[in-house]
Amino acid sequence: MSNETRAVEIHSLGGALHRLHEKWGAIVAFGVLLIVLGLAAIVFALAATVATVVVNGVVFLIAGVAEIGVGMHSQAWGRFFFWVIGGLLYLIAGLVCIFNPVLASVVLTLMLGAGLIAAGVVRIAFGFQLPADHPRSLVFLAGAVTLILGLIIVGHWPADSVIVLGTLLGVDLLFHGAGWVSFGLGLRARR
Repeated sequence: MSNETRAVEIHSLGGALHRLHEKWGAIVAFGVLLIVLGLAAIVFALAATVATVVVNGVVFLIAGVAEIGVGMHSQAWGRFFFWVIGGLLYLIAGLVCIFNPVLASVVLTLMLGAGLIAAGVVRIAFGFQLPADHPRSLVFLAGAVTLILGLIIVGHWPADSVIVLGTLLGVDLLFHGAGWVSFGLGLRARR
């Protein structure tokens, strides 16, 4: 086999799948771990919500410090204040998330619901703008599901705010884990 053929095989999708074949068990185990964590997040939705909000708070703090740092290096007063005010807002949001995650989850859940409603409306409007000869049913379905999910979240707000984020995290982990398990089992079957 020539060096050129070997280089193409190494950098091809088939070559990558061949190298991953031996690791199928670890990939399936990782998927199972994500599924277990997803189930735990759904069962313990309040704890998962609090953990999610606190992690977001830490990210907000890091972003706030970074923005203030950029502002300190700004050469114009207008930009300086713009960066510093943005950084301070991030710091405040981060502190609220860390020290009062339940309150922060109420605000974040409302923002999530409103964002889903807006995204659903935009997807449905986009579906109407597609040419008539293009398939639109999946675009309309995606828009409708997103819109309905947003309406459910906003409709149950603020009562369910303390479990929504944790439940969504759990569902995401479940599906992500199922994808890894499926991928790993597909690697095992491939020879």
